[in-house]
Amino acid sequence: MSSELLAPLDLAFWHLESTDHPMHLGALAHFGPLPDGGDPSAVLELLGSRAAAIPRLRMRVRDVLLPVGGAAWSTDKQFDVRRHVREIALPGADFGAETARLAGELMERPVERGLPPWEMYLLTGAPDGSFAVLVKLHHALADGMRAVAIGAGIFDEIAAVTRRAGRTAGGRRTRSVPPRSWLPGPGRIMGAARERIGDLGRAVEVGASVVGASVARAGRLDGPTTAALAADSSGTRRVATAVLDLDRVHRVRRDAGGTANDVLLAVVAGALRRWLDGRGAPLPGVDPRALVPVSRRRPGAPAGTGNSLSAYLLALPVTEPDPTARLAAVRRDMDRNKADGPLRGAGAVAVLADQLPPLAHRFGAPLAGGAARLLFDVLVTNVPLPRSALSLGGAPLRTLFPMAPLARGQSLAVAMSPYGGQVHVGLVADGKAVPDLDALAAALADELDLLDGAG
Repeated sequence: MSSELLAPLDLAFWHLESTDHPMHLGALAHFGPLPDGGDPSAVLELLGSRAAAIPRLRMRVRDVLLPVGGAAWSTDKQFDVRRHVREIALPGADFGAETARLAGELMERPVERGLPPWEMYLLTGAPDGSFAVLVKLHHALADGMRAVAIGAGIFDEIAAVTRRAGRTAGGRRTRSVPPRSWLPGPGRIMGAARERIGDLGRAVEVGASVVGASVARAGRLDGPTTAALAADSSGTRRVATAVLDLDRVHRVRRDAGGTANDVLLAVVAGALRRWLDGRGAPLPGVDPRALVPVSRRRPGAPAGTGNSLSAYLLALPVTEPDPTARLAAVRRDMDRNKADGPLRGAGAVAVLADQLPPLAHRFGAPLAGGAARLLFDVLVTNVPLPRSALSLGGAPLRTLFPMAPLARGQSLAVAMSPYGGQVHVGLVADGKAVPDLDALAAALADELDLLDGAG
């Protein structure tokens, strides 16, 4: 793969970025000590070699003449993995707190645009020989599921499978495929026309939903909902983490019905209520609205390249005092979202982005970025991980906290990943707007306790 146009949604993420609003995804992974007490610094070379072997991580973005306003992925011929993978030694007295602090500082820095848009940091210095790895991938490079597929290549288990597959593929003969003419035949023209008409109709439908939802919210933007969750960006980031027991989440799900994600969304709603109360802030007059991303990839299909996203909009029942009633409200609204499907409703704004020409993304990105708070107050996403145990250089993966970018004008994003019988929650916030992010992280565990006890 030497050149590939950015898909419209990828292009949108590329142009949405600004200095104060970097558009990269992140993950903070904690590993146990290496076998036989090995030096964690030795992992740096392993990280570099495995990252360099992932073709997608050798691609950078360049402008193209056609289509006007477009861009393409192209192989970086001067690729040097040492510009992307670095080690940072931390004071070991409080390694966990130091990694979270440093993760916030690193997440607020945009990745360098002239290079393949990703970075990895090996964080060492823990007294017991454990270590952490922070990964940053630009959202144009991948959505959550694709980011997992790319990032998984650094793990021992995935790297071994990839090497075996490469050796097998190397011994096969490939069938010669005749080159396709750049001039489309009549059948292809008619098919493309029918597809484009369908896309246009879908774009109009989604656009009407987005506009309607934005107008409906316009009258409440100065209410207490956005006062707690919206902020003029300071350009700073703060990171906090929480670990929830997955068995308890499933126990609540079995008792109340719905899905594990419904339970987690209810936990987020209750934690926000508890956090606001701890601040001495009044409850919002209207429940804050969460954007809940949903993949449009078919189950079992290859991860593919780029982004394939839509989203649901969900009113987080922060004003509801009863935890079981909060879960019932979340389940009811999510069931309604699923019945409508990911291509309908204002949450499907990503689908609308897929229908816009490249020039619209290049010049319309500032307007689109500023409109985020017209649609939602907080991002809450669930990123699935492989179910099998993972390791790096023989060191077991203990926790992996996903991290999502902040939309312009918003102060909080919540990302969750189940792994190893736990749910790892990564919170990213504007550093000045939410100095008490650790209190919100602690409230998540308290809310699961409350919801589990209410069953």
